[in-house]
Amino acid sequence: MTTLIRIRAQDLDASLLNDLKSQFGNAEMEIRVHEVPDTAGMLTEARFWEMIDLLDWQKSENEAIVEPLVEALSGDSLANIYQFQDILSERLWLLDTRNHAAGFESSSEEYLSVDSFLYARCGVVAEGKTYFYHIVTHPVEMPTDLDFSPLLRIAKKAYERKTGKKMTILPAFNYETYSNKQGWE
Repeated sequence: MTTLIRIRAQDLDASLLNDLKSQFGNAEMEIRVHEVPDTAGMLTEARFWEMIDLLDWQKSENEAIVEPLVEALSGDSLANIYQFQDILSERLWLLDTRNHAAGFESSSEEYLSVDSFLYARCGVVAEGKTYFYHIVTHPVEMPTDLDFSPLLRIAKKAYERKTGKKMTILPAFNYETYSNKQGWE
């Protein structure tokens, strides 16, 4: 059974959270933010791609490549860190299709390496907006030799750097391979 609780963010306090914990135990809860009053500071898709462009491809180590993006994102609001993760998850989900995966099926073993396909989708996003949208509309050109799995950890690193705590939220879209049901029909 699903229970819907609507509350204003300003009414959230430790007492209410403790009540919810005692009433619902280990149940999974979802928090959706409706009617955001000030969108001026929110992370837009354009800003997401500007942040992706901060990846420093002149470096050779993954940690050094992502550092400028992690640094910029950790200096942003928590809401924007969550939004970065949500936008990233949607972009990865959009590439999770049978047509995009066609080149990843091993002819000798006739299976799809779900990890390799996910990391390749990360690589497409990491290449930037123009390349991403080209691949979305031209799935036959999906690269099989490009991957960048560190993209999956950027929001978590930024959150941890900002708060000193582990990020425990789920993104808006499940980006694991085969999650985009329409894309696999």
